[in-house]
Amino acid sequence: MKVIKRDGRAVDFDREKIRVAIEKANKEVRPKERATKEDIKEIMSYIEELGKKRILVEDIQDIIEQKLMEIGKYELSKKYIVYRYTRALVRKQNTTDESILGLIRNENKELAEENSNKNTLLASTQRDYIAGEVSRDLTRRMLLPEKISKAHEEGILHFHDADYFVQPIFNCCLVDIGDMLDNGTVMNGKMIESPKSFQVACTVTTQIIAAVASNQYGGQSVDMIHLGKYLRKSYNKFKKEIEGKYGDKLKADIIEDIVQNRLKAELKAGVQTIQYQINTLMTTNGQSPFVTLFLHLEKDDPYIKENAMIIEEVLRQRYEGIKNESGVYVTPAFPKLVYVLDEFNNLKGGEYDYLTKLAVKCSAKRMYPDYISAKKMRENYEGNVFSPMGCRSFLSPWKDENGNYKFEGRFNQGVVSINLPQIGIIADGDEDKFWKLFDERLELCKEALMCRHYALLGTHSDISPIHWQYGALARLKKGEKIDKLLYGGYSTISLGYIGIYELTKLMTGVSHTEPAGHDFALRVMKHLKETAARWKKETNIGFALYGTPAESLCYRFARIDKEKFGTIKDITDKGYYTNSYHVDVREKIDAFEKLKFESEFQNLSTGGAISYIEIPNMSKNIDALESVVKFIYDNIQYAEFNTKSDYCHECGFDGEIIINKDNEWECPNCGNKDHSKMTVVRRTCGYLGENFWNVGKTKEIKQRVMHL
Repeated sequence: MKVIKRDGRAVDFDREKIRVAIEKANKEVRPKERATKEDIKEIMSYIEELGKKRILVEDIQDIIEQKLMEIGKYELSKKYIVYRYTRALVRKQNTTDESILGLIRNENKELAEENSNKNTLLASTQRDYIAGEVSRDLTRRMLLPEKISKAHEEGILHFHDADYFVQPIFNCCLVDIGDMLDNGTVMNGKMIESPKSFQVACTVTTQIIAAVASNQYGGQSVDMIHLGKYLRKSYNKFKKEIEGKYGDKLKADIIEDIVQNRLKAELKAGVQTIQYQINTLMTTNGQSPFVTLFLHLEKDDPYIKENAMIIEEVLRQRYEGIKNESGVYVTPAFPKLVYVLDEFNNLKGGEYDYLTKLAVKCSAKRMYPDYISAKKMRENYEGNVFSPMGCRSFLSPWKDENGNYKFEGRFNQGVVSINLPQIGIIADGDEDKFWKLFDERLELCKEALMCRHYALLGTHSDISPIHWQYGALARLKKGEKIDKLLYGGYSTISLGYIGIYELTKLMTGVSHTEPAGHDFALRVMKHLKETAARWKKETNIGFALYGTPAESLCYRFARIDKEKFGTIKDITDKGYYTNSYHVDVREKIDAFEKLKFESEFQNLSTGGAISYIEIPNMSKNIDALESVVKFIYDNIQYAEFNTKSDYCHECGFDGEIIINKDNEWECPNCGNKDHSKMTVVRRTCGYLGENFWNVGKTKEIKQRVMHL
């Protein structure tokens, strides 16, 4: 029998703990009121004979109280209840000691694995995590209503980023980099004027990125289209210098050639500055900035030529990678790249198809970029094309007082996600019960989201001058409140969701890819979207439906439900729930079918959605990827490839791990043969996971069906 502790851990049942607890209470009462050893044994045996596979620690304590009263030990039962209540108070007063000490001792594995760009061994990161643990504790005990805290702990919903909730800071944003570069900004009390060259513009951009990241907890996106004019400034500056010095000595074509060479050198250096600065500087919370670069062209842009050059250089450097500490080229986690497919670069003979071919070559080897179809996005967002925020959530269309659409300089207040499979488990196929419980839990999510909103309400611009006073989001006065930016849809606040596939399977018996399941899943999605729209109308706050890309949450919800409801075939037995509306990874569906199917759900999840297909290293099969990219342009708004190749964790080698003469996997770069320090892609099936040992045989690699 497993006992489920209050923190969710499952431990073996230990009858001795019952004896110790009752004996402690025995000491507090008169001898004739004490439970005998036989009484205690009978209570322990009763619990064991229940024959449960799992039992909550609170249920055990309830049984002890009940049994003590049955044998007439009322005073002892009262003492036990007081003891239990006292222990509960102690737990409630201090819940951070173990997690913080575990972090300092490097024993807190959950924190260590939580975020790929945070190294928990570093003092600066530990400082941030310690503050985060305190914030979580205060949030749970004091700042949130008890029913919201309880709902979070029970996996009914997930209150995202509680480790930052104690402060009046928000989630993610689209930095208004154009305004900051053109009109100047202020950092650390020092004025930064509009740059005179591309190189300086790139440097200032990275400084802005670092400052913004240090004053919010989510990702940020920067539209690279604003840098085109600064590349033109560099061109004009170089041409003026060369003509002034050699105008009467050299022919015009030679001068142009010299200017272009200098411009290309500056272009390379500027893009390299952005890439290396983002990957080497650290924000005040001990991590690299979570930043996305938005790569797109606009046909009426007067700097389209320069912007094409910038995109080409960004992709070229991403394909090359950057060197790790061993000098091996690896794929940097940041900046993330989002590349826009439009009518002139959709691989159908357009002028800028060469950029898309380079992007596909990049995807085949190194995972990035993600792809946005301008064609589909314009259908969903009133003719607009704009970047997702760093966390892949999208803003709703919003117009300023002049009737112009505005996306940059806007932000997301926060996220709360609902656990859909848990509702399905409880409803057990009863639709009336499901819809009733669904609405009850949605209202709980709304209350939790309003806590996010109220935490920001009344915040003064001085809390983060880079955001509120100096252009990243606004140019408010000192001491001015940000309240007007929290209403009217200027900012969004997101309802996330997990597990459409599992919910549909529970309620209909089939996947949402089957006709019967598909109808039910669409009704659920439409209800989610309509609910967010109703909340927006009721409150004048920009509620939006967000396909949560929180992979760790898929595991958390599944773990909680397995402990609560046991193993349910194809639901809790997998160890994870399927993210948002995605097709389950085990379904036999090809890349084109998957993207086409999921596009219908993306159109409903307008507050954020991304679809992906998993592929092995496709560097020798570029044509296949190009065909998928063409398909993306015509069929789905936002998609990515999860591309994996062999990888040596010892030296960072990103290529093909060889099998040596001794029939062992071996890194050709450093000679590493330790299977636990490498990831090998199975060439025959495209398996993307870790190696494992099959006892008594040579090394084997588990296989599973991939989407492509």
